[in-house]
Amino acid sequence: MKLNDFDFDLPDALIATRPVSPRSAAQMLYYDRGEISDQHVFDLPDLLNAGDRLVINNTKVIPARLAGVRRRENAAMGGTARVEVTLIKAGDKNRWSALIKPLKKVAIDEKIYFEGDLSARLIDKSEGQAVLEFNQLGQGFEAALEEVGQMPLPPYIARLRDTDAQDKLDYQTIFAAHKGSVAAPTASLHFDDLILKGLQARGIEITYVTLHVGAGTFLPVKVENIHEHKMHAEYGEVGPKAVEEITNTLAQGGRVIPVGTTALRLIETAAKQRGVIAEFSGETDIFIYPGYDFKIAKGLMTNFHLPKSTLIMLVSALLGHSETMRLYHHAVKNGYRFFSYGDASLLFPKL
Repeated sequence: MKLNDFDFDLPDALIATRPVSPRSAAQMLYYDRGEISDQHVFDLPDLLNAGDRLVINNTKVIPARLAGVRRRENAAMGGTARVEVTLIKAGDKNRWSALIKPLKKVAIDEKIYFEGDLSARLIDKSEGQAVLEFNQLGQGFEAALEEVGQMPLPPYIARLRDTDAQDKLDYQTIFAAHKGSVAAPTASLHFDDLILKGLQARGIEITYVTLHVGAGTFLPVKVENIHEHKMHAEYGEVGPKAVEEITNTLAQGGRVIPVGTTALRLIETAAKQRGVIAEFSGETDIFIYPGYDFKIAKGLMTNFHLPKSTLIMLVSALLGHSETMRLYHHAVKNGYRFFSYGDASLLFPKL
């Protein structure tokens, strides 16, 4: 398939810049084997069956965006320049892969100074990315990052407004437990205590897995033939408890429903064959697009995604291309809010 097959018109007015409150009051488009209906997230327990199992990504977003300055004594050599750093992935000890804007303003071995006592030295750069060595590590680095870092809001929100203190609450799920993501598993942002109580009363179980979402999730697809696209790698874990719970649910005829594309990609990575999942720990670069044979997931709860993105390709793999486009046209026509702070969808493919 071609990249343009996954394009659609989206008015800027439908890009959500703040979540609704309470979280579970967001709209939710319910697609059940070809039928579309307009619901809300607080309806979720009533739309599932006793014995179903939700799989949730319990990663925790770090405040990975830093504002810094590069200083040169000689004004003729550039003087002081402001740069923005977005951390991507932790390396050995106090090193991080990062995006720097503008990267050309910083030379190898130069330092970038942030607020407080935090600074970093550029030790490598290639293909638009950099490697930084910070002056702190461990708990000292984490404390400094919490103090001066900002939540790494997606580009489509950042271009509409500045990040603020409220985002440290809004851009974190109630399940967040393991630090490591530079983007939120956004479908889980809709959950609150009201939803959890309703799910428990309905007999719907929750399984936790961990996938640390990388900044690559926002990178555009640049090839016209989607089969030539190479996914970014992200670290994930499916532990023995998760394997046992998912296996038991499938054996008893329940449905395994990932909450978010990150959870779906992870459990499909851990799948050995249809209906069989194993423990997993490592990096996954699985690319799910139309034609993919789902082995574990029986449905999906997810937000609405960017045109031409790998995420809408994943939805198309689950529902079929024409049905996905029909669903998205319905969402646009009916004023659903899009992307990370937007509304949700609950999707069950035709049998």
